[in-house]
Amino acid sequence: MLQQIIALIVILYFVIKLLMQKRKQQISNNEFIFWSIFWILSALAIAFIKELDKLAINLGFSSSGIDILLYIGVIILFYLIFRIRLKLEKIEKNITKIIRKDALEKYDK
Repeated sequence: MLQQIIALIVILYFVIKLLMQKRKQQISNNEFIFWSIFWILSALAIAFIKELDKLAINLGFSSSGIDILLYIGVIILFYLIFRIRLKLEKIEKNITKIIRKDALEKYDK
């Protein structure tokens, strides 16, 4: 129970930081919605961890609900890293195009 309270306090801290960033317009609406949903789902998962344990047992998993949450979290992190990598690749290609175009324009002059 103490771990759940600590985890919920940590989530509350992140939600407050998220609201402050939104108020200062440091994040977009889409980012705000995504992270709000993420933290709300995290808080619900922690609040109902016993039900997750029962669900894990019913689904035939040998681990507890918290382990399943950890696995899901790692999968989400890898997915987000993959998306960031794709975005960086796109940015690098755009920068290369801009530099190439600028170099050709300077060469023609």
